[in-house]
Amino acid sequence: MRVEPAVPTEALAAIRAPLEAAGAERADAPLLQPLNLLLDLAGEAMRARLFVVQAEGGTESCLRPDFTVAIARQHLAGGDPEGRYWYQGAAFRASARDDRPEEFVQLGLELFQPADASFQAADAEIAGLAWQSAAAGGRDDLTLWLGDVALFAAFIDTLDLPEALAARLRRVAGRPRLLWAELARVDEPARAKGDPGGDGGALAGLLAGLSEAQAGALLEEVWALAGVEPVGGRGPAEIAARLVRKAEAARAPALTDGQSRAIRAFMGIDAAPQAAFDEVRALAGKAATGLGVALDAWTARLWDLSQVVPAEAMRFTPALGHAFDYYDGATFEVRSAALGPDRPVAVGGRYDTLLARLGGTGERRAVGCMVRPWRAWREGEGVGS
Repeated sequence: MRVEPAVPTEALAAIRAPLEAAGAERADAPLLQPLNLLLDLAGEAMRARLFVVQAEGGTESCLRPDFTVAIARQHLAGGDPEGRYWYQGAAFRASARDDRPEEFVQLGLELFQPADASFQAADAEIAGLAWQSAAAGGRDDLTLWLGDVALFAAFIDTLDLPEALAARLRRVAGRPRLLWAELARVDEPARAKGDPGGDGGALAGLLAGLSEAQAGALLEEVWALAGVEPVGGRGPAEIAARLVRKAEAARAPALTDGQSRAIRAFMGIDAAPQAAFDEVRALAGKAATGLGVALDAWTARLWDLSQVVPAEAMRFTPALGHAFDYYDGATFEVRSAALGPDRPVAVGGRYDTLLARLGGTGERRAVGCMVRPWRAWREGEGVGS
C-alpha cells in the first residue's frame, strides 16, 4: 500500500487550526466500516477503490475510505439532535495509478443540527472553514468551487418531465457518470413491463412493483431453490432494491433532444456565482420563478462566504459531484490550479437525507467538509512533479 508522506507538524497544526477553533469536539471512527453500507451509498463501482477485509465466515468490511458516514452513525447512536465534531486520521482508497497514495490523512468537520436551524448559514460556515484550512497550507493558487444538488432538482422541475424520469434524474444528480449516461439516452421509447430486454431482465421486471421486503423475500426464495449462496456483502433486500431501480429506470421515458440539451447547458455552467445564477434564470425562462427559493438561499450563503473568501476566488458549476451520492444540497471543493480538478484540496457539502438512510428518526440537518493536508501544504503534493 502506498502511504502519503507526512506533513511537518507545524504546517499540519496550521491547516488544522480553523477546524479546532470552530467549537467542535474531537471525534474518531472505527478503522473498519461495513462494506455493504458504503456500496449502497457510493454504488458498486466504488468497490474497486475499497480495501476489503473479511474474517472467515464473517461479513465483509473495508478500511474506512472517509470519516463522514462513520461519524454520522456515531452521532445518531448518541441520540443528540445537535453535534459538531472535528477529526484527523488516516483514510484508505485503492488507486490504479502508481503516483497516488492509497493511505492518506484527512482532516474534517461534521455539523449536525435540528431541522429548523439556518442551513444557509451552516453551509457557508463549513465551506468557509474548509477554505481557511486549505489556505493555511500556504498555496496561493486556490479556488472555491460551489455547486448545488438541490438547485439541479429545482431546475429539473421547470422542464415538465414525467415524474418517473424526473425522479431518476434527481437520484443520479450527485453522480456525474450516471447523469451523463441518462442524458445520452435521448428519444428512446419507454419499455413495457415484462419486456426482457428493456426492464433490466425478467427477474428485475418480476420484482418491480413489490415492496422492498417482498422483493427481498422473493429473491431469497429464488436463491434457496437454486442452491445459490450470495457473495460480496450484499443482502437480498439490497440486491432486490437495485434490480427494481434498474427495471424502473429502463421503463422510464427518455429525455427528448430539447430536454437533454437544456440539462447539458445547465450542467455546463461555469462562472462567477452571480453570473452563473443569471444563466440558470435564462435557461429556465418563465419557469425560473420556481427556482426562486433555491437561488435566494445562495444569496445568503454568498454574503457569509464573502467575509472569508475573496470574491474572485469563487466559481459556481452545477456539475460539481463527489464519489459518494449522499450529498443533497450545496456542495463545494477547494481546488489548486497546480493539482487540477481531480485532486481537490478540500471537499464537502450538505447531506441531510443521509441521516435518514442511516436509520435516524425525525428531521435533522447535516453538513461537513474534509481537507487533505498533504495537498494543502505548499511543499506537498504536486511540488516538483
